Amino acid sequence: MAKLSLTPISTLISPVRRHRPPHSSLQTAAASSSSSTTTITTNTMPDQHTPHPSLEIIGGARDLFLPAFNSLHRPYTPFPLLGNNRHVETIFASFFRATPDARLKRECLRTKDDGAVALDWVSGDHQILPPNSPVLILLPGLTGGSGDSYVRHMLIKARNKGWRVVVFNSRGCGNSPVTTPQFYSASFIGDMHEVVAHVGTRYPNANLYAVGWSLGANILVNYLAQETQTLTGAVSLCNPFNLVIADEDFHKGFNVVYDKALTNALRKILKNHAILFEDMGGEYNIPLAANAKSVREFDEGLTRVSFGFKSVDDYYSNSCSSDSIKHVRTPLLCIQAANDPIAPARGIPFEDIKENPNCLLIVTPKGGHLGWIAGSEAPLGAPWTDTIVMDFLEYLQSGACKAPASHSGTEGVQHSTEAMHHLKALLCATVIALVHDLAWEQ
Repeated sequence: MAKLSLTPISTLISPVRRHRPPHSSLQTAAASSSSSTTTITTNTMPDQHTPHPSLEIIGGARDLFLPAFNSLHRPYTPFPLLGNNRHVETIFASFFRATPDARLKRECLRTKDDGAVALDWVSGDHQILPPNSPVLILLPGLTGGSGDSYVRHMLIKARNKGWRVVVFNSRGCGNSPVTTPQFYSASFIGDMHEVVAHVGTRYPNANLYAVGWSLGANILVNYLAQETQTLTGAVSLCNPFNLVIADEDFHKGFNVVYDKALTNALRKILKNHAILFEDMGGEYNIPLAANAKSVREFDEGLTRVSFGFKSVDDYYSNSCSSDSIKHVRTPLLCIQAANDPIAPARGIPFEDIKENPNCLLIVTPKGGHLGWIAGSEAPLGAPWTDTIVMDFLEYLQSGACKAPASHSGTEGVQHSTEAMHHLKALLCATVIALVHDLAWEQ
């Protein structure tokens, strides 16, 4: 997701440290009796593989994958103030979450149709890491790229565990070059095919994995439905799944803020490469796309025509990864937030995930879109999901899990008064800026 257009006020934030008190798995009490016997009372902590009730966890691979996780027995605890409203959490994460530094080396990959995508590798890893180190391909959301904070945090988390990481910047995203009059779409997996093949050829002895966010997650799941042997495992985060439902909600209440932000980002990409689209005829409506006031208008004028759809509704209804997930044969973890304003929970294909022996779904009660401001690194650090993702991927890499080949405690938190004051000031400033033109969704 593109960042919304607001003046940064991150200087109001002071880092807040979170401390978790040690737990004892056993408490004993001795009682004396006339017979001198000793009674021992044992209070065991919840089994770490028994999920906490605050999390909804389903899937045909539930029993197979649950041993991978070390923290799902703890409650999902949103960060105070920020996690109470889905829009505040989404906006805060977009603007004020820290973006880790990373030295990246760009590789431009020419595709078969003479297009181009940009692959950003961690500089120096080719020489430092063993050739059989697992490779993680990251797919950002719509108009996103390797500079986005959620991408960087995942990159750093995986790299610190010895993984080789590469960010797949789609055409026009992350300053990726555009060399043909075609961008990318929710259903187009041609570039993903070529990226995975290229990475696999470069590191033939390594297992390949992928993580996708938002539209990148939708593309990833659609890819997995067609490819069964190229990736060892994958993770889908805040996937819209059903694009028809997502489009319906995109025009409601406060969601128009996100619609406008993403539309502006798409228009900017088009403007930067306008010369390529000057002579487009037929059903193309470049003026509509160039002046679009919504993502739907942009898709009507350009995207749906580029990929051969009769209408924008035809494009959305035939690009849903909710229709593809039943065909996924690769171990897949999906994580969604129940209050996601952009990827509505009612679009999640619960039944198909339950019936697929390769899939696991975790739904958190809060999280917004690309937010998940919870856990030990909140509010400025990595999202809560990053640890869960790495637990899953490392479990697969360790060989502890073999997916079917086919299928017919309370955390202690210390907050300084000053930090909480700054957070309140930030929320007030954010709300004032956002409701300048639009009414707040109740």
